[in-house]
Amino acid sequence: MNNFVKQQFLNTYVNNLSMKDCLEAIDSLVSQDKKSYIVAVNVDVIVKIEDDPYLKKIVDNADLVLVDGKPLQWIAKYQGNPIKEKISGSDLVPLLLKQASDKGQSVFIIGGKDGIAQKAKSNIEKSNPQIKIVGTYAPPFGFEKDQNEIDKINSMISGCHTDIVIACFGCPKQEKWIYENYLKYEAKLSVCAGATVDFLAGNVKRAPKWISNIGFEWFYRFLQEPKRLFRRYFVDDVKILKLVCKYCKNDKI
Repeated sequence: MNNFVKQQFLNTYVNNLSMKDCLEAIDSLVSQDKKSYIVAVNVDVIVKIEDDPYLKKIVDNADLVLVDGKPLQWIAKYQGNPIKEKISGSDLVPLLLKQASDKGQSVFIIGGKDGIAQKAKSNIEKSNPQIKIVGTYAPPFGFEKDQNEIDKINSMISGCHTDIVIACFGCPKQEKWIYENYLKYEAKLSVCAGATVDFLAGNVKRAPKWISNIGFEWFYRFLQEPKRLFRRYFVDDVKILKLVCKYCKNDKI
């Protein structure tokens, strides 16, 4: 692991970074000889790791753990340890791509439904012709349980000689896949980026900035995909309230 300072936050540890700090840290990771990976925690991830020790291990051992979500910023402020900035994958990745382009670093995008990663690649290249996106791939459903498919993906990434892998499967699939494979394929840095590939492809519309700034981007996303996201936001994620009571109480003992 790298020596980027982390602070305790609820049931895990996070890096308290601004976007500028984050991009500098990423450049440092890509410049090193060792392989690294980055995760981001939002309310959904915090809730999941409470009952998933393996996912918690993956998050705790990540080289960078970013805080994605205004609600988590509010909680951190309540705890007396304010987080500098919300860093979501959808905000980070465009800046990461620009930095990679400026520094001559190559990128591989994996995830999304069939054709989505390729569409994202086309959109990115239109706005930044200098970018080196050396490959894209949309794995079939259930690929994470098929060792032949996993081996194929690892070989594909290694064959592209990429510097950065951006994985967009959603949590916990992307975290577990990266953790189990990032040392097997040839890439310096692997980044968990959730639905970012859909935003880059224009397949899903991002919330306006003002909605994101007031902490309601999750509700905007829910309105776009209510059937898929209802359980996540209105059943699972409300468990964060219990976790706040549990861990904030422990902090005060």
